[in-house]
Amino acid sequence: MKDVYILAIESSCDDTSAAVLRNDRVLSNLIANQDVHEQFGGVVPELAGRAHQRNIIPVVDRALKEAELEMSQIDAVAYTRGPGLLGSLLVGSSFAKSLALGLGKPLIEVNHMQAHIMAHFIKRNDYDPIPVFPFLCLTVSGGHTQLVHVHSDSRFEVIGQTIDDAAGEAFDKAAKIMGLPYPGGPLMDKLAKDGDSQKFKFTMPRVDGFDFSFSGLKTNFLYFLKKQTAENPDFVQENLNDLCASFQHTAVSGLIDKLAAAAASTGVEDLALAGGVSANSLLRSRFSKLCAETGKRAFISPMAYCTDNAAMIGITAYYQFLRGDFGRMDSVPSARMQL
Repeated sequence: MKDVYILAIESSCDDTSAAVLRNDRVLSNLIANQDVHEQFGGVVPELAGRAHQRNIIPVVDRALKEAELEMSQIDAVAYTRGPGLLGSLLVGSSFAKSLALGLGKPLIEVNHMQAHIMAHFIKRNDYDPIPVFPFLCLTVSGGHTQLVHVHSDSRFEVIGQTIDDAAGEAFDKAAKIMGLPYPGGPLMDKLAKDGDSQKFKFTMPRVDGFDFSFSGLKTNFLYFLKKQTAENPDFVQENLNDLCASFQHTAVSGLIDKLAAAAASTGVEDLALAGGVSANSLLRSRFSKLCAETGKRAFISPMAYCTDNAAMIGITAYYQFLRGDFGRMDSVPSARMQL
């Protein structure tokens, strides 16, 4: 079979990314970050869209050069159709459509959440294991928290999800409450390493089934700090590491408990962890421990493919290419695209 070369573009939020894949191998994966949002404590949609416009051409050009390919050698152009910020998605979709049309190549539209899961199918060598269908994936990011029963590369069943805040959003909000800079989640993980996770007790709301809720945890954390800082204005600074460790322990325990219950219910042999928050060290450790204790095979995306990146768009597009699942020029981005 002839090798398939796919140029993939990811622009769902604030990172402009382009990747080139040969079949299921990554030849290049470039990401342009947007530091402009740090001063606002979160992503500003209009600024994100403008930055994508500036970044997309040089990022795509660099991705092709690193892959040592000419534009004419590309077999298909893939892009993120949704979910995400509409302005950001429009930049990526417009560029991808124009490029595919100009090259006379097929267009492939990819679901961002499917791509996080399919990142596990990127091969780095001939011996790199991949999950066996059906498997269960916990996808945790700044915008989503989902438990997905993955039946095949084209059938994804959401069996649990957050009913309010996503886990990553809760981490960032907790960090902001403590005065930490954006994005606060990775910094909390770093500070938690020197903290006592049992020092303070926080609670996760009880939710039926496999769904999650993080809004109550965030509120519990907020009112606890208000009470403590009213008595001691330096409370946060004096207990920063312990606060990070305690909050992180509670949030991660909530995620792992639901995953364990879903794994027992579905009876799958393979468990996977994906999304930006899967880079959290405690979550990775607890996930690996769960799999070891239950005899499940564990799959965690490499750090390079945890956060938003075009390589995960490319691998998803590769499987779509093989089954002839191509996009249309008249399709529009979907900010709330469902899995």
